[in-house]
Amino acid sequence: MQSRVERIVERLDAKKGEDIQVFDLSDKEYLTDCVVLGTTLGDKHTLALLDHLKESLKPEGERFYAIEEGEQWTVIDLGDIMIHLMVPEYRAKYNLEEFLDSLQKRGEAPAE
Repeated sequence: MQSRVERIVERLDAKKGEDIQVFDLSDKEYLTDCVVLGTTLGDKHTLALLDHLKESLKPEGERFYAIEEGEQWTVIDLGDIMIHLMVPEYRAKYNLEEFLDSLQKRGEAPAE
């Protein structure tokens, strides 16, 4: 899965996706094993990134199970990987990274 996630991050970065973060939730009770979160430059950029991911990942065998598509927030379900692409205002408003970070840390020993 690591190489798949790296390909996704590389493709988002190459097309000007910003503040890309990866959350490994494989050992947590969550609906997917990994979440990739990225900020877009605006509404049209969100849709362009989605198109780029579909065009570049499908030929490599990546299966898109579901896509919730909008101009300001798009969610792509690859089964064990979920990709969230958001405009800056939505990213700040919903602050998914705080939620995902808390999930990722759940069950870890406290820092000394």
